[in-house]
Amino acid sequence: MHGWRIDRALARLIPEFSRSYLQQLMAEGAVQMHGTPVRKPAARIHVGEQLQIELRPTQQAMAFVAQPMALDVVFEDAHLLVIHKPAGLVVHPAAGHWSGTLLNGLLAHHAAAATLPRAGIVHRLDKDTSGLMLVGKSRAAVDALVRAIAAREVQREYLALAHGAWKGAEEQGVDQPIGRDSHNRLRMAVLRPDATGGKPAQTTFRLLDGNPCFCWVACKLHTGRTHQIRVHMAWLGHPLVGDVLYGGKPVLGMQRQALHATRLRLSHPVSGESLAFQSPPPADCMAALAEAGLHYNEPQLG
Repeated sequence: MHGWRIDRALARLIPEFSRSYLQQLMAEGAVQMHGTPVRKPAARIHVGEQLQIELRPTQQAMAFVAQPMALDVVFEDAHLLVIHKPAGLVVHPAAGHWSGTLLNGLLAHHAAAATLPRAGIVHRLDKDTSGLMLVGKSRAAVDALVRAIAAREVQREYLALAHGAWKGAEEQGVDQPIGRDSHNRLRMAVLRPDATGGKPAQTTFRLLDGNPCFCWVACKLHTGRTHQIRVHMAWLGHPLVGDVLYGGKPVLGMQRQALHATRLRLSHPVSGESLAFQSPPPADCMAALAEAGLHYNEPQLG
């Protein structure tokens, strides 16, 4: 390693940490050479020099702590938890949200969560999407739920309020691959079938009510890509009300995307019992629907 950059040497010596995090530790004065802090990652090391580093847990590692919170429990037994996630609650710790997430709440809710991958979370809802979520409480349940979701045996239905008069057939299927938007890394986008990074994505939409300005739509997921309903609706020319990331506008009092996970149907991951859950839209969605002049109708997707 004679002549190497110090950050490169540290990355080789301590592979458990990313090079960028080691550079962050250097900036904080946690790396010393002969007792003197070294803050420049490009500094060179030489034979015989002695390095000392104080290893500190990453924000991600510190995020996996129990934080009691009031969970809106729809169903619970020894293996399965179904909750109603409110809009605004982040599901999993990530940059900018290292605490106060659903995962933190699950770690406080039951002791076994600490032994499970992602505390038993098997699928996600966006921060500003409300509605029903499945969580496994045992390893057997988590593994079975993951398999069932991959096999499309868990039926997930959503309600969405979107811009524009509905076009085309009352029920439409969208089969368009989704991947990261090359022009904006915060967005996903419909990609060409031959594009790198696109993953298959299928959604069925059914019009429940509409007028010249807005449409109230039932959405059934057949795959579970990031932002799938939001992307497919925007691709159809109907961005969701409040979804500024995909062309929607914050109107009708909605300051978030008007999207709600309303139904779950599945076989119990351990007993095999048929289960069905329903959650009506929250107050902000219902108020926006009324202001738009539309009526709440139960989705009837097959």
